[in-house]
Amino acid sequence: MTLPAMLPALPEIFLAVFGMALMMLGVFSPEKRAFKTVCTFSIAALLATLVLVLANPGGRGVAFNGLFIVDGFALYMKVLVLIGSVVTLLMSERFLRHEGMDRFEYPVLIVFATLGMMMMLSANDLIALYLGLELQSLSLYVVAAFQRDSLRSTEAGLKYFVLGALSSGLLLYGCSMIYGYAGTTEFASIARVVSAGALPAGLVIGLVFLITGLAFKVSAVPFHMWTPDVYEGAPTPVTAFFSVAPKIAAIGLFLRVMVGPFDGMIAEWRQVIVFISVLSMVLGAFAAINQTNIKRLMAYSSIGHVGYALMGLAAGGRSGVTAVLVYMTIYLFMNIGTFACILSMRRQGSMVEGIDDFAGLGKTNPKMAMAMLIFMFSLAGIPPLGGFFGKLYVFMAAIQAGLVTLAIIGVVASVVGAFYYLRIVKLMYFDDAAEPFDTPIGKGVGAVLAVTAVITLLFFVGLSPVVEVADAAAASLLQN
Repeated sequence: MTLPAMLPALPEIFLAVFGMALMMLGVFSPEKRAFKTVCTFSIAALLATLVLVLANPGGRGVAFNGLFIVDGFALYMKVLVLIGSVVTLLMSERFLRHEGMDRFEYPVLIVFATLGMMMMLSANDLIALYLGLELQSLSLYVVAAFQRDSLRSTEAGLKYFVLGALSSGLLLYGCSMIYGYAGTTEFASIARVVSAGALPAGLVIGLVFLITGLAFKVSAVPFHMWTPDVYEGAPTPVTAFFSVAPKIAAIGLFLRVMVGPFDGMIAEWRQVIVFISVLSMVLGAFAAINQTNIKRLMAYSSIGHVGYALMGLAAGGRSGVTAVLVYMTIYLFMNIGTFACILSMRRQGSMVEGIDDFAGLGKTNPKMAMAMLIFMFSLAGIPPLGGFFGKLYVFMAAIQAGLVTLAIIGVVASVVGAFYYLRIVKLMYFDDAAEPFDTPIGKGVGAVLAVTAVITLLFFVGLSPVVEVADAAAASLLQN
């Protein structure tokens, strides 16, 4: 390949080269300064990659003999993933130092996981899809168990690895069946086979296995079983990372696969997506009610929110894809903000994770309580906060696609789910004050908390530009 032909993949090439350089830097830096140095350069590398993505030096096009594609959709989702990764590293630094986990491998693993996510979003072939997915997954298996002295963290990493390996096997089996019956792994060629009609049963079965593997990656029911345990057991910054960047990348990959090569089979796969969407929304709404651990509650919350995003996928078409992009945009900010609050839950130098620990926060720390109130109201979908508009767009897309029953179930699940979000607000403002949290929360976490709260609160101000950009990204996906 010539250099100009590789320009569409320039951000990924840059990040891959920088990631390898960061490994060498960590190895040869003095042990006491290695983590700080590598973490700083990792943030710089991710920000530089973000600039390259926004500048889009290669323009719309393909690279690596058609395995890799760059379009408006990929660029939009990559921006969200890179923001999530940068913010996670900013929030992680102080926590990792305090817990004695400040090893340079952590930021390097985040960089390589982000590279895998970017590969996923630009996948134009089943082989490229699998390579990106596995590069992300292998990095995430390690960071889930990064707190080696913690039994919970080790258990979380092992569960994630075992179930992740199972899901990868299912996905790979589905890919092999699709290749066997379509005679190609290229998305454009698969689309031509699908549009030709008379679909072989093996192709449909292969697609079901492919959906199963992708549903695991987004933690959709009934492939969600790893999520609560991994969210609870993994170090809190890792849980924050899991809840945003990999989730956004997997949803983006789901959209590219379903709306791209298999768009002609929408009658076959829509009923499967509707089924897992309903299960995810219902389980996310009801299973979180009795939770006492805030990270476990957020795990069930994320399962419910995946259900809403899948509603937009089930709707299909330009309006459905646009709705999902808008939804994931606001999901990024309100989820990161919530985990910034959770990271600030520290008493006498130790982390606390109980929901009851929020009692009286409105009196002991009014600013943090106000930020948490904004995030909880937004997650519940209360207007005029950002979460309301996210749900509004996916409900409208479902209704326009004739999925009225699905939209009604979504509204009911949203009302039920509001209970456990409002319960936290009630604890903060109406219960007796517990022992206050430690006051110094760190400049990085404080900045993230403030910025995400403002964006979530005032999202309606910039709603129109976001919808326009998301609509253009959706249009570019449907053109492929």
